[in-house]
Amino acid sequence: MRILSGIQSSGNLHIGNYFGMMRPAIALQAEGEAYYFIADYHALTSVKDPKLLRENGRRVAIDFLACGLDPDRATFFRQSDVPQVTELAWILSTVTPMGLLERAHSYKDKIARGMSASAGLFTYPVLMAADILIYDSDIVPVGKDQKQHIEITRDLAVKMNETFGEILKLPEPRIQPSTETVPGTDGQKMSKSYGNTIDIFDDEKAMRKRVMGIVTDSSPVEAPKDPDCSTIFQLYSLFATQDEIAALRDAFQRGGKGYGEFKKELFSKLWDYFAPMRKRRAEILADPKYVDDVLERGAKKANEVADQVMDRVRSAVGF
Repeated sequence: MRILSGIQSSGNLHIGNYFGMMRPAIALQAEGEAYYFIADYHALTSVKDPKLLRENGRRVAIDFLACGLDPDRATFFRQSDVPQVTELAWILSTVTPMGLLERAHSYKDKIARGMSASAGLFTYPVLMAADILIYDSDIVPVGKDQKQHIEITRDLAVKMNETFGEILKLPEPRIQPSTETVPGTDGQKMSKSYGNTIDIFDDEKAMRKRVMGIVTDSSPVEAPKDPDCSTIFQLYSLFATQDEIAALRDAFQRGGKGYGEFKKELFSKLWDYFAPMRKRRAEILADPKYVDDVLERGAKKANEVADQVMDRVRSAVGF
């Protein structure tokens, strides 16, 4: 079973990235042949500074490795180190119905949030489909909000197979429900686009400030509070044991404790949880060649698979 997942290099990684993509991907390393890429082509839709794009890509590589990605069990590489993916994206685009892209939720959402309506943003799902199909992927772990992209990928694979013969494998989504349960500091889904993130590798002062800035209601200290409506409680529940979650729920409902105290408990839990990863990150930073070697080995293996798929595709379409 081949597993495929990618993460954009558009900024610092936050705990929404960790629970939504990184932790599930790390767990899946033990289930099959994992291919994980840094989506720097995709990042071009929002990052226009070449120095920043390179820095972000390297930072993502370091952070992912620090969080537990094992390059001996997973193939880890930069999207741009496999240029065949853009060739496949173009070929896919020749069978892509305009209506399919016009119905894509992500495009509409990003335009609504003020992003420029570029062709790259509009055809984003086609490049994503190429990312998946070029490695003969079997499983793609995604959140519910990304399921449509897998449906589009399958639609395009079917179109190609109907037009040119059975050349592309149809992938299956594996829905990761936790993606939609990671709220940001304002209560919306945690996203760099909303500016409501808590970054995984912030320094202690910056992380504390983010946590203490979580938006709450105006309930007085003595009043009981509803844990199910609290961003603090939802975030704490991601890191805590069942007994700890039950104890915090009781404290919320009992009253007599302010949100500031709950935020301090959340910060302590966050800081301790990522402590081993901060240590591993420091070790990686002390040996810069390690990251280069990992990405180089990953790119070589990814290119070997991509070449096999593209040989089939080129022959089928007439090249």
